[in-house]
Amino acid sequence: MGIGDKIKHAAEEARGKIKTKTGEATGNDRLKAEGTVEQADAKLKTAGDKAKDAEKDAKDKLDGT
Repeated sequence: MGIGDKIKHAAEEARGKIKTKTGEATGNDRLKAEGTVEQADAKLKTAGDKAKDAEKDAKDKLDGT
């Protein structure tokens, strides 16, 4: 995947961590939950990117490039 997607997903995960920590510090369970969901979503997207990269690498090896 492109570097832009990787940066975007890392930023989403960081934003989720900030929400989670802010929710914990303020006792706001809703904000904490939103942050946790955002982190999980970003991690899932990152895993998908890694799988796509691995698939591309495997195809390139088979093609000899």
